[in-house]
Parts: sequence; structure tokens; C-alpha cells
Amino acid sequence: MTAINNQHLSSFLDQLKYNEAGLIPAIAQQHDTGEMLMMAWMNRASIEETLQTGCVCYWSRSRQAFWRKGESSGQVQLLKELRFDCDLDTILLLVDQTGAACHTGRRHCFFYKVEHDQVIVDSEPLIDPQTLYQHSPVNP
Repeated sequence: MTAINNQHLSSFLDQLKYNEAGLIPAIAQQHDTGEMLMMAWMNRASIEETLQTGCVCYWSRSRQAFWRKGESSGQVQLLKELRFDCDLDTILLLVDQTGAACHTGRRHCFFYKVEHDQVIVDSEPLIDPQTLYQHSPVNP
């Protein structure tokens, strides 16, 4: 592997293509199976926190605050690897997901599936969503 012109991480983060709100989409994928888990938003500070702690931290657009995955539900995402796409406008997070990634209690957020001219739900919740967040007043 070769460093890109020996570029320091901080200056590389400056080059990412954040939207007008300072956010960039991040896709979480299970590191050992390739399963796509979810898509959420990150800002520079949440990227930096994720890299520093090894625990994935997103930016909640609804709460306008950090969303430390698993903080209220216990369903944590431990960072294994972080990648940027070729256009520098999307992040891929390879993670080790504990339990459900989706706030609906499902393993992943991509449970709506198109089959011919129908849309079906192809997975059941692993845990009741009410149970997921009952021990915390914070809800994603």
C-alpha cells in the first residue's frame, strides 16, 4: 500500500465532498460477511471520533447531535476499516455489528425487497424496537 502523496489524514478529510450541511453519506457493511447494514450521515467531527475511538459515530440530522451507534440500544458497531469512494463523496465503514443495526430491530435496514411488481418485507425484527430503546430517553 502506498500513501497518497504522504497525505496526512486531516488534510485528506478536508478534501471530502460534504453536502451543504457539512455531511457525507456513510454505508455500514459487516466486515466478515459483506452484509450491507445501513446508511447514515457523518460530519468531519463524527469521522474523527470514529477513527479515534473505534466505535462508529454518526451525525443525527433529526437531533442535530452525535449518534454514537449503540449508545442507547447496546447494538454497537466497532470499526474494522474505513474507506472513501473514488469521488470522495461517500464513506464505506467495515464494521463488526452487535445485534440489530436498524432502529426497527432488524439486522439491517434494507429489508424492503422488490419482487416482480410487489414490494415485500424480507426479514423479521431480531428484537422489538420498543425494547431496543427502553433503557434510554434518547432515540435515533
